[in-house]
Amino acid sequence: MTVMETTDTRNNTCAGLPHAARRPDGEDQYTISEVVAFTGLTAHTLRWYERIGLMPHIDRSHTGQRRYSNRDLDWLDLVGKLRLTGMPVAGMVRYAEMVREGDHTYADRFELLEATRRDVQARIAELQDTLAVLDRKINFYADAGRALASERSR
Repeated sequence: MTVMETTDTRNNTCAGLPHAARRPDGEDQYTISEVVAFTGLTAHTLRWYERIGLMPHIDRSHTGQRRYSNRDLDWLDLVGKLRLTGMPVAGMVRYAEMVREGDHTYADRFELLEATRRDVQARIAELQDTLAVLDRKINFYADAGRALASERSR
């Protein structure tokens, strides 16, 4: 199983590229500049992802130019989501390596994603606590502002 085979192009969409705007499978050869426009990533980042093993096996045209597929876009979407979780690049590369190693790594992939999920849940809880503090402060100042306005109008 390849890295790109872990995504389902029928259900996933790459950030910035609506599914309807994609080319049909088999005709889905995007240039690096198109992928830059679709994803907001830089060409430098895309080449770096390839170099470190996060985006292996990018097809090339007869002139050597990179050609990305819908599956590549789906993989980039997953990488973007993993980045948002705070997963280190080394963790993402390790995940990609495990995918390439095959089905026998399912348990390890599961554990990596479960650990990442626990980290995200902890961050969400921390942000909810922070939001509650902000809400209390906002309510305090809103109430104080109304009280001052009421005092002035007398």
